[in-house]
This record gives sequence, structure tokens and C-alpha cells, in this order.
Amino acid sequence: MRIGLSVLTRAGQSLWENGIGQNVLFLANLLKNAPLVEDVYLLDCGDQGALPGDAPKEFHALPLVPLRSAVDLVDVAIEIAGGLDMEWVRRFRARGGKIVSYICGQPYVALIEYTVFNRPGYWSDPTRADEIWTLPMYSAFAPMLRSLHRCPVEIVPYLWAPSVLEHSIAAARLEGLEFGYRPGSRGVRSGARIGIFEPNLSPSKTFVFSALICDALNREDGRIVDSVSLYNGAHMQDHTTFEFFHKSLSLQAENKIAVYRREYFVRAMSNSCNVVVSHQLENKQNYLYLDALYGDYPLVHNSPLFAHVGYYFENCDIAEGVDQLRRACLTHDEGLERYRARARAEMDRLSPNNPINITAYVRRLIALKNRA
Repeated sequence: MRIGLSVLTRAGQSLWENGIGQNVLFLANLLKNAPLVEDVYLLDCGDQGALPGDAPKEFHALPLVPLRSAVDLVDVAIEIAGGLDMEWVRRFRARGGKIVSYICGQPYVALIEYTVFNRPGYWSDPTRADEIWTLPMYSAFAPMLRSLHRCPVEIVPYLWAPSVLEHSIAAARLEGLEFGYRPGSRGVRSGARIGIFEPNLSPSKTFVFSALICDALNREDGRIVDSVSLYNGAHMQDHTTFEFFHKSLSLQAENKIAVYRREYFVRAMSNSCNVVVSHQLENKQNYLYLDALYGDYPLVHNSPLFAHVGYYFENCDIAEGVDQLRRACLTHDEGLERYRARARAEMDRLSPNNPINITAYVRRLIALKNRA
């Protein structure tokens, strides 16, 4: 079986601008090791003919093929990071090819926000796919997807590997930066230097709850919090609502919070931070969590799918978030070995090399192939 994964190349692209590129890489690596899969190709739906320069070598090693040349090259086309042209889809399906639409972004947000906020987005014939794949964090939206696309909707394993992060770590090392949590004088017990990394492009992933947790702890005990770095926030600074919120914080009054544009996670943690606070609404699986855990950094978060790692608080419970942040700051150094062991077990579970994950995807491909 020959598999094609769609990508969208464009000028100025970075692998780190969102998680889709990593989704493609991890899935490609799994499929390369899967029984029944002969070849894996990247189907270029863009105009550059080249992958982002900051992508690791293993990504560049995958054959990148213009979509127009791939009608007879693959048996299954997985639309994941670039929209498949509908004329191409019709020709491909007419010759017996199968289409999977792999939805790795929040589907309700993707459907509604582009319309409500008049943003440019991608939309195509909802019946173009033979099967929809999505992730465990979006299982609640399966009925909506089934009604919208009128085909089977399957939940497939979430995947992560450290390869992309390690590529960034190696680049940072050339700048003299060292990634990874260091207990003792650089640890959180000596002063929490908090990083908030939500993209702030959708209400489902913003800085608000994380900042409120940090501020509440600072009001309770200002000795714990040294600083808060709010990344991906520069585009909001001139907005009246953001300015009002920002000025309401004790962190601002005490000159402890700074707002920055996007920054590489590795560089930010190596330079400025020793703990991560994160909050999401129905986006329960996030590469940020795994990147922080890989570096042994304390991760305070509200994802029930990762409740067994990091420092977990439920939903939007700011008081519990404060308790977990305080706990992280006061006990992380002493519990580091146990923290690391739990994190490594979770990473192994999500690995593209995990036989359980490989089997799950192979079963889906077999079922797809056998579907009339």
C-alpha cells in the first residue's frame, strides 16, 4: 500500500508556526515502519516545492511530490496539512484511490471561528473523504463530523516523538543555550520564572486562565513568582481589552510580567523560564506538554488526557491551578525522578514506534482498503 500525506508548502514557512507539520512527520514515521505500507510520500498542495528550512533532516528525507503528479503514485491519500484539489480528488477516487481526511485541529473551532470572525480559511466538499480520522481529544465532536462528512469517523492515536524538539535543541546549543530543567539554584524553588505559550489565535487556547493562576499565586505569596513571560501576545498589546486585563494584574503592578511575540520554545525555556503554565478548552493534547515534559520542566495544565503527568488542575479551576503551581514550585526538585519516570512512560505510549500505535493505524488502513 502506498500512502500520500498532504502538505502545504509556502514562502516563509516554519515548522513551529503550528503543530500540523509535526503531525505529518510523526504519522509518516509510523507508516514507514508499518506492515503493508510500501512507500510514504508527501503530496505538495502548495507552491514552493520545498519543506520549511527549520524542519529536521528526517522530514526532508521524505519524497515531496507535486499533487498533480500523484494520481497514480499512491493508493491512499491522507489530507492532513494541505487541502486536496477537488478535481484531483475526483480523478483519484475514480481510479479506486481512497481519501482520508485527518482532522488534527479542533473541528468546531475550524468550522465556526472563520465565519464568525471573518478569517480566511479552507473549506471543500464535505463528502470528499471515504473516512475521517481524528484524535482522542476531539472524540466529543465525532457525531458532528459524522453528520457533516457523511462517512465513518474513527479515533486514531495521538503521536509524539522528540525528534523535532531535539532538532531545535541542537540549534539552540550552537547559540550557547542549554535546554532542560536544572534543579537547585536555577530551579523553581529558587524562584518561578513562568512561561505561558498559548498561541492566542482562538478562544480555545489563550493566556487568560494561565495568567490569572500566576497572578493569584503572586497575590498570595509574591516570594514564589519571579517573573511571567507571556509569549505569542505582542499582537494583542494595543487592544483596549488586553490593556485593561494586563493592568489589572498584580504582576504588572510589580513589573513581573512581560509580553513577547512568538519564540521558539527551546530558546524561551533556555533563556528565561523554568516552569510552564498552560490552559485549553477542548484541545486536550498539545505538543507543548510533551516538549516541557521531555525537558523535565514542571508543567501545570488542565488536560484530563494528561492528568497522570505534570501538575494537573480541572477545567477552569483557578484556585486548584494555584495549588498545583505552588506545589510544583515547592516540591518539583525533590520529586524530579518520579516526575521524569511518569513523563517517559507517557512519551513511550505516544511514540510512532510503539507497536500498539502502529497496529491501530494498520487496522484502519486495512478497513479502508476493504470498504467498497
